[in-house]
Amino acid sequence: MTEVPNNSSTEKSLNFIEQIVEDDIAAGLHAGRVHTRFPPEPNGYLHIGHAKSICLNFGLADKYGGKTNLRFDDTNPVTEDTEYVDSIKNDLHWLGFGWENEFYASDYFEQLYQFAETLIEKGVAYVDDSTAEEIAVQKGNPAEPGTPSPHRDRPVAENLDQFRKMRAGEFPDGAKVLRAKVDMTSPNMQLRDPVIYRIKHAHHHRTGNDWCIYPMYDFAHGQSDSIEHITHSLCTLEFIPHRPLYDWFIEKLNIFPSHQYEFSRLNLTYTVMSKRKLKTLVEDGHVTGWDDPRMPTIAGLRRRGYTPASIREFCDRIGVAKRDNLIDVGLLEFCVREELNRTTHRIMAVLTDGRPDAQPLKLVITNYEEGREEIMRIENNPEDHEAGERDVPFGREVFIEHDDFIENPPKKFFRLFPGGMVRLKGAYIIKCDEVVKDDAGTITELRCTYIPESRSGSDTSGLTVKGTIHWVSAAHAVEAEVRLYDRLFQVENPAADERGFKDLLNPNSLQTVRAFVEPALIQATRSGSLTNVQFMRKGYFVIDPASTPDRPIFNRTVTLKDAWAKEQKKG
Repeated sequence: MTEVPNNSSTEKSLNFIEQIVEDDIAAGLHAGRVHTRFPPEPNGYLHIGHAKSICLNFGLADKYGGKTNLRFDDTNPVTEDTEYVDSIKNDLHWLGFGWENEFYASDYFEQLYQFAETLIEKGVAYVDDSTAEEIAVQKGNPAEPGTPSPHRDRPVAENLDQFRKMRAGEFPDGAKVLRAKVDMTSPNMQLRDPVIYRIKHAHHHRTGNDWCIYPMYDFAHGQSDSIEHITHSLCTLEFIPHRPLYDWFIEKLNIFPSHQYEFSRLNLTYTVMSKRKLKTLVEDGHVTGWDDPRMPTIAGLRRRGYTPASIREFCDRIGVAKRDNLIDVGLLEFCVREELNRTTHRIMAVLTDGRPDAQPLKLVITNYEEGREEIMRIENNPEDHEAGERDVPFGREVFIEHDDFIENPPKKFFRLFPGGMVRLKGAYIIKCDEVVKDDAGTITELRCTYIPESRSGSDTSGLTVKGTIHWVSAAHAVEAEVRLYDRLFQVENPAADERGFKDLLNPNSLQTVRAFVEPALIQATRSGSLTNVQFMRKGYFVIDPASTPDRPIFNRTVTLKDAWAKEQKKG
């Protein structure tokens, strides 16, 4: 069951993490200081799930006069890259957030190493020669206690010697690990002597080949928080079993007592949030890249036309909870629709869908003088009268959409048909007099007459029509490529489906069509004065970064209404 929460009331109650922070401030904990951090691993691009964590961490600090660090968890040199570091920083800036300090877990490699030696000296860490498979067997299962490693009681001096040789590169990958000596009988599997260092002879994106041993996440995480004096370390619910180990390390090392708090991660319908799966989609060519507009990445959402404000509003509406749930992607679409409805210019564009019988229809106004042209003044946004008006050229021949004409219309069809009348948006009332077809019976043009006294803004005709359709001047229209994006997956919860996630991809998630658009749109997008627009009666669109003056490209952000839900109900 999906949820569409609405937390947009003007007087919102505190979420449970805000309540914790306020209680800590009232108790004088950490002298009332609030310091959070956002710690992404640079092994992929940020997605909408990260946006929730970003808004929470930076939002808390902003609300309580605190600070937020950006810390890259770069403890796995095999999967990390500077490309991802740069993309993460770019996404954070685009979302509207700035960080107090920029740190890397690799900044602390020497200090973390010294922490590890301290644990060895205290007799609570040991070097283990067991293989990964042997360690897994030793740990057993939650219903039965584990079996101690035969190396668990190595003398301290021998452990220090072996650990220092690990650092010096004297052993190959997988030969030895350093484990914390916690509790092999604990029902919490995280406490059964976890591995805290492993050998990995790999080039690191910042430290090069200085290190061949690297700390595990559970060891680096809490100690990095402590080094930075983080007061509230926020993680998603899957880290609840890790919290006792987080606290154990801090206690044994007697360092600053950062504390971990958990909240629900974001699960969104019709998508997946696993970086591994998203990376597979990129590498296998199912999408064009991390910034493909069908991807739930911040880069993909930006390219699709989502705005920082709409994403922040979405994160605010879903709130912060203690249990996982599945959020309807329709709420994200609603947030961007609301903003774009208020802020975008309305532009006329005539789209095709690639079928021979669905090309734009040429409409010839037979009683309009050949060679004559007028400039129609059309309001840019009826929701914002300060957005002004624009000039739209009008002439004897215009294009309309194929679906705006039916030769044998059903009842309550208020667009154009033989003998019928409609208003051309911002222009005149016209009447369809004749349908012209080729030898194959395909309609090639409509011949119409216009009512000269019916011009919009100065109509004295006395006529009333029920239909208004959009159009573009055939003489001035600019051809463009339009990419109609839809949901990437066919099923509501692909992450929970037993079938392979790649088998659930929506084959109709992208349709590329031609369009004829107003010349003013091309001029505005070339100048950079417009990025997001509404194509009247079609949806919201954005200029694509790959667009060129000779080949304008527009991506559909979202339809005007939630057409997907309607179609699913039909099915």
